[in-house]
Formats: sequence, structure tokens, C-alpha cells
Amino acid sequence: MNEIQEKLKLLPDKPGVYIMLDKDKNVIYVGKARILKNRVRQYFHSTLKTEKVAAMVANIADFYYIITKSEIDALSLENNLIKKYKPKYNILLKDDKTYPYIKVAVSERYPNFTISRKLKKGSKYFGPYMGGVRVKDVLEIVNTAFGVRTCTTAITDKPKKPCLNYHIHRCLAPCAHLIPEAEYNERVKAAMRFLDGDDAGVEQLLKEKMMYFAEHEEFELALDCRTKLEILSKISLKRITALNRDINADVIAYVSNNLYSAVNILITRRGIMQGASTFAVENASTDGEALTSFIAQYYTAHEIPDEIIVQEFCEAPLLEEFFRATYGRSVNVLIPKQGIRKQLLDMAANNASEFLDKAIDRIRHKEDMTVNACRRLQEILGLSRYPRRMECYDISNISGVDKVGSMVVFIDGEADRSQYRRFRIKTVEGANDFASLQEVLLRRLSKLGTQEEENFPKPDLVIIDGGKGQLSAVKKIFDEQGVRDIDLISLAKREEEIFTLTRSESIVLDKRDYCLQMLQRIRDEAHRFAITFFRNIHSKRSLTSVLAEIPGVGKIKRRALMEKFGTIDRIMRADVKELAAVEGIGDTLATAIKKYFEDEL
Repeated sequence: MNEIQEKLKLLPDKPGVYIMLDKDKNVIYVGKARILKNRVRQYFHSTLKTEKVAAMVANIADFYYIITKSEIDALSLENNLIKKYKPKYNILLKDDKTYPYIKVAVSERYPNFTISRKLKKGSKYFGPYMGGVRVKDVLEIVNTAFGVRTCTTAITDKPKKPCLNYHIHRCLAPCAHLIPEAEYNERVKAAMRFLDGDDAGVEQLLKEKMMYFAEHEEFELALDCRTKLEILSKISLKRITALNRDINADVIAYVSNNLYSAVNILITRRGIMQGASTFAVENASTDGEALTSFIAQYYTAHEIPDEIIVQEFCEAPLLEEFFRATYGRSVNVLIPKQGIRKQLLDMAANNASEFLDKAIDRIRHKEDMTVNACRRLQEILGLSRYPRRMECYDISNISGVDKVGSMVVFIDGEADRSQYRRFRIKTVEGANDFASLQEVLLRRLSKLGTQEEENFPKPDLVIIDGGKGQLSAVKKIFDEQGVRDIDLISLAKREEEIFTLTRSESIVLDKRDYCLQMLQRIRDEAHRFAITFFRNIHSKRSLTSVLAEIPGVGKIKRRALMEKFGTIDRIMRADVKELAAVEGIGDTLATAIKKYFEDEL
């Protein structure tokens, strides 16, 4: 601590980012400051600390800082470092999921309407859809009312055969050249007006179609239109009449009980409440810093609205400048005092408070299953350090064919899927799981101490799916590579025995022990990940070899079938009509393919 006190005296009067480290040199907190000297000293000199901040400070063994040109640069750097290090005491959107949008490929001649969770340039997006509004329902309304295409079929100069959607009046078949480009694009514009909130015309269109189908005794289609009208009515009820229909706003409220926190987001587009989402968060900073950090992270993966409505403690001017500098977007970050925006903010705050009240027991249980289980695992197994980053490895194959390996990563007891890796076994002949594990670990450990370690950080604990034999095989690779500072264990599935390098006997934990349950989750996830990769490779290889035996199915047609169906099982289940719809197949060859599978398989 004396060393820290000396460092505190040297802190500059400048903006920047500070990084707190624990005794194992793990990054446990990243913060930004307008004046580094004032902000960092508060952690060690102030006696008024929340329970979470006090816990974080008690674990600080060292810190360093990075000076930036401005507080905006500090916020941007803080955001990047949080993503990189995933510090224990920062707000992390690790349970976050991206919500669906309707994507319109406006750059294409005949734009299609599809569901997407990723935002990319070159297309227009509507949404996100959540909280009771199903994106599939909205897309079906668009499909039924306007006849725009929802497929990804390439439209070429050569007309294609219309698919089923054309025959059930859900697409006007631009791929078959059955509608002029200008007329189709008018329908696209009308559909986008509906997605923008103009639903009056759609209601009339659906009513007219319902009557038409009923008069022509196409009762299933008429019933489908009636269902769409009911869905449209529910969407209309979500309109906020007092909010300007030209306003796209996210309402974000943060509440905390000094130990746990929650953020609620209400999303409105064109005056319509699209839905709400709530996040349980943990942090060791002030409410204002926490909310600002949350917003900066959240909009790296979500559509940025015209307005963000926040509470008074949020750093609104800083965020406005951040959006301008980072995204080139002019966003109004508003702190309302009255009116509909204030009512929406109060609603979001109430949602967050209610969520926090109900979620505390679940959050505590989650801590027991993750962070606390990691701490206990260190004690039980006598690990050399807290197992913050755990990597688990598994091998999958059938009779030595299509051998693959998997690496899954858990941070503080929770899966970090962005860090997962797959390996094709390259050097092992036959079904030799020991040698396959050795190849995978050799490839993995070879990245340590190189520039690639930036993307493959050193694990604290490596877990092998298997028993003593697998553990010994991997230990040989550790010894050859001179690895001494990574703990290594294995978990045998039959009796759930844990094998370590320091004990001759296995360790068997109670089935209810959170440590064992955490290890089982990691091991099962590695197995699932390996099996999925194996099936994908094996299915595609089998599909290619089987199709090659069918007369008339050459390389181009095999590729077309693979792109359409993906697996041998799906081709086997497809009927003649579905097979014939694949480009280059046609009715005759489709019948031959179907007959082949019926006769041979």
C-alpha cells in the first residue's frame, strides 16, 4: 500500500483512464477521469464508499493510468479497455443479447425484407423489436400487405420459377420478372412507410385482401389476414399519442441499492413503444459514471436513436460529444423535468427498481454459481491462483474420421462465447484422443509469449475432459513448452472425479456443490461445442460424397443443394417440390434424387 501511496502523489492534472490491478496482476477495474489526480485519490482517501467500491479497493494491489487528450478520448478508451479486459468490478453487458430488426436491402435493385440482429451499412433498419412485439409478426404483415420478397434469392436477367410464396399471394415474384421494377419499388416504399409508423393504409389493404380471399373461398388466406389485423391492432395500442411521431428515443434509467444495480431501457420508434429491456449490472463507480459507461457500451451493438432520455446524474454533455466524435452522430441526450418524456423516464426507473427487488436473490445465487464457486475451487484444489479465466478442451470424432477439438472459455465462472475456438486435428492418424489433445494444447500454448497472446490471453486454469490418461498426456505438452504458471486439472465424466497434478487420488465433490456444477457446465459446454463442429464437418463431407453418387448431380448442383439444405438429413426429408426449387435441379432431377434416397437410404 505504501507503493500505491507514492504513486498517488505522481498522478497528473490531466484527463485519462486508470486501470486497477489485483495481486495476480488481473485488471479488476477500468475508469475514466476528467482529472486523474482527483478521481483516483478518491478511492483511497474517501471514507464514504459503497459496499461494492469498498470491496474493489480492498482488492487493489497496484494501478496504472493512461493520459488522453480529452475526457471524450478517455470515455472511448475506457469502453475499449472494458471490452478487452472484462474487469470484475465494471459494468459488463455479458448477458446482453442483440434484438432483432427488419432489414431492407435498399442498395439492391429489388430490395428484400429480412430479419437481422446486426447493423451494417448499405441497408435500412427498422426496430429493434422486443417486449411483446414479435419481429416475425411484423414481417409477415409486410409480406402479406405489400407482397415484397423476404427471400435472399439472387435476381438475375434470367427469370426463375416462382416459389410457394407467390402462389399463396405473399410475394409478387420479382425473381420471375412478374412485376416491373418501378412498381415493386413503390411497394417497397409503402412497406417502409408502414414500418415507420404509418399503419392506416396497411389496415385497409389487409381488410380488402381478407374480403377478396373470403369471396373466392380461400378461407385459410382470409383467416390469415384477420390474424394479421389483430396483430396490427396490438401494435397500434403501443403508440404513445403524446410523443411526436417523428421522434426516435431510447429512455434509459439506472437504479442501485449500493451493492447491485439495474438499468431499464424503453425503446420508442416513430411514437410507438417497441419494447423494454432490463439489465442486472454490477459496478464500483458512481451512479453517473456507471450510467455513462453503460450507454457507451450499449450503443456499440445497438442502433443509435435521435434522442436518449436519461436521469439528471448522467454525464449528458459528455455523451453527446462522445457520439459526435465516435459515430459522427448528433444525439440529444436529454434530462427531462416534466411532460411525456419525464413520465417515460419515471416508468423506466420503476421498471428497474421492480426488477432489482425481484432479482436480488437470483443475482446472489448467480454469484454463488460463478465468482464464489471460483474462489471455493481455488481452495478445494489448492490452485496457485484465482481461476478467473478457465479454458476447457474436448475432442470429437467417429472412428478417427473428421477429428476436431474445442476450446471454451469461462471468465469468473461465466461463458465468454466470443473467446471460443475450434480446431481441426491435422497431425493425428486414427482415433487417438490423447494425441489429439496434445496437438490442440500445443497449438494453443504456442501462442503464449507472442503477439497473438493479445487475442489469446493466458488462462489461469486449463480443464481437460477426461481422466488421468488425458491429464498426463496434456502435462507432457505443458512440460515441453515450459509452462509452469497455469493450473491444470481434468474432470472424468463417469464418476465426476477431479484429477490434479498435485494429488495421487482423485477429488470427488458432492453433486450439489456449486464448484462441481460449475465444472460440469464448462465440461458439457466444451463437449457441446466440439460435437456441433464435428457434426457440421461430418455432415457436409457425407453430403458431398453421397450426392456425388447420384447420376446427373455434378459439382455445381451439389453446391446448390448444400447451400439450400446444409445437411444430408434435410435433403432426405425434402419433397420433390422443394428439391425442384433449387437452382439447376428441376422436376426430373428432383424426382431422381428423391427416388435415390428412398431406394438407397
